[in-house]
Amino acid sequence: MQAERINPTGGHAVSDAELTLEAYADTIIPGAKRWAGDRAVAGAAEGGGAVAAGALELMRWDATGISEGLEDLASLANTYAERYAEEIGLGLDPGVPSFVALPFEDRVELITRLTSPGHPEREFWVLLSLFSNMAYDSAAHMHTADALREGHPGLTAMGITPPDADGLWRFERSGYGRELARMHPGTTPGGSPA
Repeated sequence: MQAERINPTGGHAVSDAELTLEAYADTIIPGAKRWAGDRAVAGAAEGGGAVAAGALELMRWDATGISEGLEDLASLANTYAERYAEEIGLGLDPGVPSFVALPFEDRVELITRLTSPGHPEREFWVLLSLFSNMAYDSAAHMHTADALREGHPGLTAMGITPPDADGLWRFERSGYGRELARMHPGTTPGGSPA
């Protein structure tokens, strides 16, 4: 059974699996700590990283194909963290999951090992890494307009502009410096073809 802790920002219970997966995602795209005692997010970078971008929400989305195995992956990550800590002689704080207890640099080293060619579960660790990136650089689990309205850290950092008031994106200058084609005369005001 997974231990649960109270998240000080939202007051809801947080499982060891959730903390572990957040720590994993934060290692892939680091961000600022969400509160002073945040252990999952190491605070290795300024601004929002993969966790603030919704990596956990994306991983839990059934379209990813890994949503049902997340608890097992988190447990396995903690097992590897324990072995890694023992190998390098690092004592871990027993008050948090083993992966979360690792210093940021050691999280990076462990993920490097887990995603290296030849590792038996490499594909799973690469998927977790890809979904962490995807949450940050595309907000695949959200409508783009909603993500921008909510201040999504990745889309904002990339300079993605919000849509016009009607929810459509229009650009005053064509990307190639010229209009490539004329609007079809049957195109509706909403942009749909006739």
